[in-house]
Amino acid sequence: MDGQEEDDSARSLGEALFRDILALIHSGGIAPGATLGEATLARQFGVSRGPVREAIRRLQGIGLVTREPFARARVALLDRAAVDDLFDMRVALEGRACALAATRMDESAITCLLAALEQARRRDLGDPDIPPDDFDFHLQLIEHASSPRISAVLGGDLYPLLRLYRRWSGARPERKSVAYQEHWQILRAIRSRDADLARSLMEQHIEKARANLMTALDASPTIRPAPAVQSPAAPAAPILPADQA
Repeated sequence: MDGQEEDDSARSLGEALFRDILALIHSGGIAPGATLGEATLARQFGVSRGPVREAIRRLQGIGLVTREPFARARVALLDRAAVDDLFDMRVALEGRACALAATRMDESAITCLLAALEQARRRDLGDPDIPPDDFDFHLQLIEHASSPRISAVLGGDLYPLLRLYRRWSGARPERKSVAYQEHWQILRAIRSRDADLARSLMEQHIEKARANLMTALDASPTIRPAPAVQSPAAPAAPILPADQA
């Protein structure tokens, strides 16, 4: 293997490790405030400490990991000021993205997103007929806004942190079911081509998530994300009315 191949292999390993650790943080497998020991992670993933160190640096760069001078790296804890700052940005940019989507999404894209939203709801309710997926309603809308600048901010390096905060804000089971209904209402406004209503509904949706997260922060210094799948006692009625599905 020549030098270029070695560099490419190291980058591929570092990228895979970054994604693996990120997935553990997103799922709650590594809790907020937990120490990230290079030696421990290297043993866990069967790699040297070099790629682990690089992955931790990347996580630190996007705000998911903190490191004090002469201290070990730790998964970031939620801070009220940081929450407010990120949610202020989300209100402004995602609200605008929804307004743009109402004028730019074609009917087939809206229909596909409605179907994907319903599938995600059933998946979270434990429906065995729905295969695993990484559906993200907010990211889909941002992409359909067709605004490269908004996509670069909300879908770039900041995206893992934003998604983690969204997971934390939806940690309560009752919030998850309400959030699905709010998502559907936003899509209905987009289908009606009502840009002002779509923007307003998204802004309200984000503000409710902010309030929910702040309440959770007041109750506990650390918050674990909600489980990826929750099994209900009985199937819930579909969110999407027949004439909108």
